[in-house]
Amino acid sequence: MLSLARKLSPLPRTLFSSSLSSTLPFLYLSTSPTSSDSIPPPLLSASSPFQLRNPPPLLQPLFSPFLRPFSSSHSPFPPSLPPLSALRGGCYSEGDVDVDCPPPHLLPLCAGCGVHMQSSDQTLPGFFSLPSPKSPDYRAPIDRARPLAADDTCLSLFLKSGHLLPVEDLDPPVPSEQSRRPLVCARCHSLRHYGRVKNPSAENLLPDFDFDRMVGPKIVSPSGPRTVVLMVVDAADFDGSLPRRVARLVSSSINKYSRTWNEGKPGNVPRVVLVVTKIDLLPSSISLDAFEDWVRKRASVGGVNKLTGVHLVSAVKNWRVRNLVDHVRELAGVRGNVWAVGAQNAGKSTLINAMGRCVGDKVSHLTEAPVPGTTLGIVRVEGVLSGQAKLFDTPGILHPYQITTRLTREEHKLVHMSKELRPRTYRIRARHSVHIGGLFRVDVEELSVDSIYLTVWASPLIPLHMGKTEKASMMMEHHFGRQLQPPIGEERINELGKWVRKEINVSGNSWDASSVDIAVAGLGWCAIGLKGEAVLGVWTYDGIDVVHRNSLISKKAAIFEEAGFTDSKIVSQADSAASKLRHSKSEKKLIGRKVRSSAAPSETFEAAVGA
Repeated sequence: MLSLARKLSPLPRTLFSSSLSSTLPFLYLSTSPTSSDSIPPPLLSASSPFQLRNPPPLLQPLFSPFLRPFSSSHSPFPPSLPPLSALRGGCYSEGDVDVDCPPPHLLPLCAGCGVHMQSSDQTLPGFFSLPSPKSPDYRAPIDRARPLAADDTCLSLFLKSGHLLPVEDLDPPVPSEQSRRPLVCARCHSLRHYGRVKNPSAENLLPDFDFDRMVGPKIVSPSGPRTVVLMVVDAADFDGSLPRRVARLVSSSINKYSRTWNEGKPGNVPRVVLVVTKIDLLPSSISLDAFEDWVRKRASVGGVNKLTGVHLVSAVKNWRVRNLVDHVRELAGVRGNVWAVGAQNAGKSTLINAMGRCVGDKVSHLTEAPVPGTTLGIVRVEGVLSGQAKLFDTPGILHPYQITTRLTREEHKLVHMSKELRPRTYRIRARHSVHIGGLFRVDVEELSVDSIYLTVWASPLIPLHMGKTEKASMMMEHHFGRQLQPPIGEERINELGKWVRKEINVSGNSWDASSVDIAVAGLGWCAIGLKGEAVLGVWTYDGIDVVHRNSLISKKAAIFEEAGFTDSKIVSQADSAASKLRHSKSEKKLIGRKVRSSAAPSETFEAAVGA
């Protein structure tokens, strides 16, 4: 066996001089003072392990979120945490109006979700930990002139990995692009890499975001920079995700300041841009011109009367995002404020990330996840707009009439739409019903014709069932929570609320296309096609919004569904579990019979002996 011909040269002190320390992508930790010619001063002080000093130049992008709000005269980590009501970015006292300058007692913002970070308690929101430092000999140079014993315990990690480079060929280490990103909280890290919240119990600790107090006054301010409102709406849940309260607030402000401006007085008239995201979920055969016309009509019904523009985009596939960026830049100018507002899980953060990729600049990477309420505070996004214009991402507005607000994380995964929707069509007669999971039911009570076409547009993971209306109560008793999910589990039925009925009269003039939709906020919609009139009874949980509107998509499925349960993984698992339960019960009965039959002779013998 050939002996090793290389040996690590002893690391000279000059490697750790201040001139080269800026190129090392790791932290130096020290608890005792050192001389200036040995190693550079530690990034973390000895007195306070969480007090950041000035980092090397190449590490400044990594620590820039932690250094900007603080001075070197005090530690950024207070001895006690601030109130939980102030941990959301932007939720300060009434006198604090600048989201870029938080009060001095608050920690820096997480660049992913906008929560003020803390390292004191990992069970509280905003917890984070600094990245672990790398060993100093990770990329140590190699001296080929000096032999190295095979049992040397001082082997470099770089050498152990099989990289044998001479000293002259070894480039100085440069921090990777990932290390240049600002640190994020543990919650954002878990959402980005695992798609779930790290500590679900901490989600309910923060109070609800007060949109009316923190964002409302800024977007309707009569003075200051020009205001542009990006009203983000989900294409697959238009009526449920449309922020009606914001629409009324902005519309009244436009009417008020327009009159003031016409009188020659100063007035900041906000510009409203309606952005319909997730159009990739709709069938590719839909006409975008017809869809835009439908969007304008529905927006007018929802209270959005003054629109500067309408954009139909897909942030996931980068469809039509460039046109949106150009329009927003034009409206904001060089010093305007752009506010992205919308319901929870409408896709605001995903849209802003897509806008950043479109302009090609290095922007803050907001956390994206199919979890309602991913963004916790107001986050300022750099690099998308030009000049001194500012772009703000805001927390999603809670719509209690959306059914997703009552679902658990696992139930929400079944309802969430992530792929292009496929129609599921029934030809249904009077006195028959269609169940959409355990969340919604449509009863066909009266018909002026023989039958109607009912097309379900919802997540393909939700099982369906079509049967007679007279058995609907039995379906709820025996199949809700099992074959019909969500809810998951029988105990969840009562937790969702009271099951209530609403009567809807529909009419149509064609069998070839759907005429009207019955939309359930947060779930999807049912399209009705008929040539005549019908009386429908729709059932869902009390407080969930059900809207009767013109049809969005007129097409039906090529192959109709049959009566009974649709073929789905949920139904198969529930049937398998029920079959195993029945089988185990039958086995227990059989074993009981055998035991009784085998015990009878012995009992007779004992009775005879006793006699």
